[in-house]
Amino acid sequence: MTTHTDDAPLIVPVLSAGKHRTPRSGGCFMEFASYLAGERWSDHPACTHPALAFLARLTNDCTSDRNRSQLAELIPSVIGLNGDDDRVELLIALRVAMAALPIASEERQRALAVGILSCEWQLSRRGHPPGPELRERMRSAFDSAPLAGSWARDFVAGSALPTRERAISRMAESIIRVGVLGIAQACTADADAKLCDVLRGAIADCAALFGPGSVENGVAGAGALDLEETVVARRRNNAVPQRDRLFALRRG
Repeated sequence: MTTHTDDAPLIVPVLSAGKHRTPRSGGCFMEFASYLAGERWSDHPACTHPALAFLARLTNDCTSDRNRSQLAELIPSVIGLNGDDDRVELLIALRVAMAALPIASEERQRALAVGILSCEWQLSRRGHPPGPELRERMRSAFDSAPLAGSWARDFVAGSALPTRERAISRMAESIIRVGVLGIAQACTADADAKLCDVLRGAIADCAALFGPGSVENGVAGAGALDLEETVVARRRNNAVPQRDRLFALRRG
């Protein structure tokens, strides 16, 4: 007779890279979130802020097959994290850029340094300048790449930064993409752990902005969790596409 404890799930979602038409062909982080939220199967569910969902999709795709399953415990945490706070995409982009700058390749460091300064400027322009703790994290990131930081300051001083909302959203999306790739392809043994930590931190940032009731309300409205047939991805012929092809298919 098989027994189990109440705090141990019978089945854990098996995550795979890319977009999937049905659960039977596998599922990514946000596709399982859409299912748990009771929405139509999609990697762009309404239950999660678009910037956070974008980060989750990239993290899912860039994490190695060996460690991707460790992201599964975070899936319920993104349900209900959505709203109109104009700081969300900027704070997520800022977090990703600060984490990536110390370890990214030199060719990406300049873009990330410009991204940090741009997010800081946009937050201040919207009346939400970074506080002491965030400024200290920014300073620490720039200390790790002083040449990129110096170049970025000169670049931003002579450039016109975007002010239209759509352009700002594209900027934030670009920073998130460069940052995730910078971490995933860095010469470090713990890239997967760093990606997971960034996603976990971004979830905490969103929960703080949207309020403590946002996740609970989202989970309370979720559908029945009958995962026996729908959550476990089949492994047969479940090859992971190359990352460049994944990003071409999963923009935005």
